[in-house]
Amino acid sequence: MSLQGALRRSFLLLQEQQGVWGSILQECDSLAESLGNLGEQMGGLARVRLSDTPLRVFPDLQERLRFQLVQEADLLLQRLRGRMSDLQSVRDSISNQASAVLLLYEDAADTLDLAALSRRSSVVPSAADMLEWLQDAERYYRQQFLQRKILLQTLRLEDLSQVEGFPQRWKTLESPDSEQRITDTLCRLSFFMESQ
Repeated sequence: MSLQGALRRSFLLLQEQQGVWGSILQECDSLAESLGNLGEQMGGLARVRLSDTPLRVFPDLQERLRFQLVQEADLLLQRLRGRMSDLQSVRDSISNQASAVLLLYEDAADTLDLAALSRRSSVVPSAADMLEWLQDAERYYRQQFLQRKILLQTLRLEDLSQVEGFPQRWKTLESPDSEQRITDTLCRLSFFMESQ
């Protein structure tokens, strides 16, 4: 019973953290898009020679504009890194919960009945299935976080093509099928999570 209680708490936490993750990721997507737009502006500025335009009467205008764009990009990058820390908190919360449940299982493994662990009903999946689903969810959030962190760490504002293409590379990390599997799992577990 204590394993089932721990599993129930884990999936309730997973459900809550999935929503938090999604809202943080939406903000990150918006920041990534804004960063790409600034990259395009910086690229456009680099291709234009203001000395050949009527704006040549303003000394150092090109350098000032570039400096301002780089500052704005740096601020966006800082905000994105801040949101990555929030994603890390979600990932840590899910990882810690999954580890605690697996530790509980390992501690009680000798006394647990294998047939009982694999028994299912119409409203309660087997404990073995739930342990596997919990590990799958933990792995998904861990990989998503690491991939995004690495992408952010390798981003260099001096490389305009990298900055311009950042939103597309950020978007390629999305894994809607995996996210949907977690949602489907939580739906399958809704009766189990609501019981007791």
